[in-house]
This record gives sequence, structure tokens and C-alpha cells, in this order.
Amino acid sequence: MNNFLKKFGKDFELYLGSFFLAVTSIIVTMNVFTRYFLKFTYHWAEEIAVGAFVWTIFLGFANAYKTKSLIGVEVLTSILPEKGKNIVELFTSIIITILSVLMFYFSYKYVAGSTKITAALEISYVYINTSMIISFALITVYSIYFSIQSFKKAFLNENTKS
Repeated sequence: MNNFLKKFGKDFELYLGSFFLAVTSIIVTMNVFTRYFLKFTYHWAEEIAVGAFVWTIFLGFANAYKTKSLIGVEVLTSILPEKGKNIVELFTSIIITILSVLMFYFSYKYVAGSTKITAALEISYVYINTSMIISFALITVYSIYFSIQSFKKAFLNENTKS
């Protein structure tokens, strides 16, 4: 059990994202089956599927950034010496920190001011859009961590693992 909790804590975005992706897949499959074989649809199914998919996307984005799985431009850094790579990495991490803080702020303002509700279930879009706040908060934390690691590698000559 303890090993599971460590694994869950390390990649909780993937576990939650997988749950939401499963919900999306099940709901969409169910609705397609009922539409074509039973000749009716659940009107709420699209709202649940879209909401779960939005959560999947934003949680996946945060995890992809954390694991450095996003597409990067390595052509520019491949021609630089090691110190230059470290400085570019630090600069990039600082820019991403600034952008993610701004996106966190704006997504919070957007969600806090949201009064829209879904058509069929009449639930607030706050429950769906909160995924943006959580995602950008996580990316901010990860980018601060990466900035510290990059600073150590660039200026303190520490070769820490990313």
C-alpha cells in the first residue's frame, strides 16, 4: 500500500487524467451505442464527456511538463556548450514560470467570475474550468523547481538530475 501511495503521489496527474479519460471513453461509447442501436441518447452525456476530457487535457499537460515530455527546440541548444545549454534552460524555466503564474492568475479570475451553467445538467462550468487553475498551479511549482535546478547547474556547477 505504501508503495502505491508513493507511485500515486509521484504521478497523480496521470492517475487522475486516466480516470477522466476512462470516464470520457465510457460515456461516449455508451452514448454511441444507445444512439445507433437503441435509438435514443442521453442529453447529459456530452457534457460529462467534454468536462472529463478537459480535465484529462490539463492534467496531462501538467504531467508532460513535469516529466519534460513536451516538444522542445533542441536544435538551438545542441550547438551550445554545456554552460550555454544550462543558461538557456534557466532562461526558459524563468519564462515558463512567469507565463504559468500569469495563466494561473487569469484562469483563476476567469473561473471566479464564471456564472455559466451547462445546458442539460445545469451545473456550473466552475467544476470543469477549475482544471485550468490546478494545471497552471502545478506547472508554476514545477517550473520554479526547474529554475532552481537550472540555476544550480549553470552557476554553482552542480550536475543535478532533472
